[in-house]
Amino acid sequence: MKTKKTTSKTESFKVKGEDLLKKIKSLIHKGNIRKISIEDKTGKTIIVLPLTIGAIGAILVPAFAAVGAIAALVSECTIKVEREN
Repeated sequence: MKTKKTTSKTESFKVKGEDLLKKIKSLIHKGNIRKISIEDKTGKTIIVLPLTIGAIGAILVPAFAAVGAIAALVSECTIKVEREN
C-alpha cells in the first residue's frame, strides 16, 4: 500500500493586535491550512491552532474567542501559517 506524501510550506505575517482576528479568519477562508501559530514580538509562541477539515466548524468558535483575548493583550504579533502544497 502506498501512502501519499504531503508537503507543506510556512508563511509569516506581522499584524497589529486589532487586526489579528480578521487576518486569521481571512487565512482560514482561503483554505489549505494545516496549522496557525501566533507569536508575540519576542518570538514566543502564544497559541497554536491545528486546523483539519473537521475542525472548521464549531471547534473554531472557542479558538476565535482565545484569539480575540490575545489580540486585546498584544500590540503586535506574528502569525505563522503552515499550508499544504
